[in-house]
Amino acid sequence: MKPTPIQLQSRAELSQTLTESLKLRQPPVAVCLTDDVPVGVASWSGQSPAGCRFWQEAVNRVFATAAQDHSLCSIGQYTHNLDMTPAAGQDLGDALRVFADLGYVREQDIPQIPVLASKPKHVLYGPLSQVPVEPDVVLLFVRADQTLILSEASQQLESGLPPAMGRPACAIIPQAKNTGRSALSLGCCGARAYLDVLSGDIAIYAVPGATLNAFVERIAALTEANTILTRFHQIRRKDVENGNSPTIRESLAALTAVG
Repeated sequence: MKPTPIQLQSRAELSQTLTESLKLRQPPVAVCLTDDVPVGVASWSGQSPAGCRFWQEAVNRVFATAAQDHSLCSIGQYTHNLDMTPAAGQDLGDALRVFADLGYVREQDIPQIPVLASKPKHVLYGPLSQVPVEPDVVLLFVRADQTLILSEASQQLESGLPPAMGRPACAIIPQAKNTGRSALSLGCCGARAYLDVLSGDIAIYAVPGATLNAFVERIAALTEANTILTRFHQIRRKDVENGNSPTIRESLAALTAVG
């Protein structure tokens, strides 16, 4: 009953295993922080109401953004340490004043918001299976039961549970990139307004690109283990509800009998 070890190499294989293991509704999205746009990658055209909206657009295609493409989202520009025009700086100040008036983000809260340590010229988005460069962060849109397995992988690989973050949702990118550790975002009201995929039962999980292979291996193994253990506990529960007091060995034997 030991989980079957896997060996993965390509980003397409990593994406497929993540999707199948976690039964994801949306494929993993890669975020790549870069100073140069790879040959063949199209630049974003048009407007986006928020930087996090790029996560949804990236489900189906690969594209590159520059700082001006994030101009309508001064908070996202701030967390991603992108160059800001004076107008964007004014927007940021106005947004923070509104947040402070509402008691949403107080002045003392601002230093706690993660900001990218690096200063990228471009942010490239796309399906993990299709991006042409190594991702800096991989985003997973997950339910609570899927988060269970991810948190188990995090605990085993990082010696601790991932932080559960709130607003702003975009801060999950610098959190994962700067620390090299996975992170869970519960979203924010802005992201939930802009992203159709971020429904009430969905959260966002970020995995650092540098540890993606190890995470996928652990996730696949833990998924298999959780499947086996779920059957074990279901058998044991039914047995106890029938008035029995099974030992672990007896429950394991029953599990083996059902296959």
